[in-house]
Amino acid sequence: MVYRVHFTVEDLMRTRVAQPSPLMELSAAVRMVQSRSHPIRFGAWRRAALADLDPKARMVLDLIPPGGWAPTFLSSAAIGSPHELLERARATPRSQIREDLAHVAEHQPLPSWAHHLADDSRLQRQLYDSLDHIYAVLLSPHWAHIVGEAAADHALRMRQLLTGGVEALLTSIDPRRIRWQVPVLEVAMLSGFDGDLHLDGRGLLLVPSVFGVDTPSLDIDAEPQPVVRYPVGHGQLSSSPTMFATPAQPTPPRPLASLMGKTRAAVLDAIVKHPSCSTKELAALTGMTSPSASEHATTLRAAGLIRTVRHRNTALHSPTTLGVTLLNTTPQ
Repeated sequence: MVYRVHFTVEDLMRTRVAQPSPLMELSAAVRMVQSRSHPIRFGAWRRAALADLDPKARMVLDLIPPGGWAPTFLSSAAIGSPHELLERARATPRSQIREDLAHVAEHQPLPSWAHHLADDSRLQRQLYDSLDHIYAVLLSPHWAHIVGEAAADHALRMRQLLTGGVEALLTSIDPRRIRWQVPVLEVAMLSGFDGDLHLDGRGLLLVPSVFGVDTPSLDIDAEPQPVVRYPVGHGQLSSSPTMFATPAQPTPPRPLASLMGKTRAAVLDAIVKHPSCSTKELAALTGMTSPSASEHATTLRAAGLIRTVRHRNTALHSPTTLGVTLLNTTPQ
């Protein structure tokens, strides 16, 4: 069972890759914290999160179960800052709450209190307080890392677009569950969601997700264009699988060359100033051989200062948030 997204030439021209959607990513994190999947990558994060969640988190957990449907106003694909989107959720009209919950109820039972949510302002405040708490525990400490992962993914997608066009981009975003059969993008949904979407010139917004690793997500009602969420990097990002164990802490400011050596400091500086540069480009920027540039990049990656993605046979290097912070806070 697949959902078929139909493209025209205008749709291909208007398809683009965006930054993570905060509420969509939060919804994926809520599902992940309730599951037991991916214990190596998310196990430490899951244990820490469950220990920090208050009982008030239960309201959101009940509306966004490990599998199945979730109300759109809690999992919107809208783009913006996390706090902006959380405030926008609080302003959801009662009519939309009622409509979203009715849609979910067609597929799965709702918690008893949810039947009164649209008409009970006290329940709404409790739910949004629950959402704020969930965000503070699950996502806020890691949001900079999530944005960094998405930036590395964006570099990979742009290389695909430049070398192979939109077809290469659509073919590669998630080959397990997303297939490009010209002119239709077939999205296999775990929910069994089936149907046809004609973009009619609006194009498609592709949104990478760190927590949505198991299945793509499709929001056909998103404005100004429908959204497909796909797993960030599709396993091609060379970051630590246990990155979510603890939030990265910036290194105390010290003269960078003394801290890590003049050559390695120059390599980090070049990567920060030229994100998504290849190893060959990095060598040219720093005046060293490609093997030496690769060796220094490996050390910086092991220290969490850069991340590397592969596009075909080319390694592309971009700074992590920690790497940028280290460079920007070090006295010159």
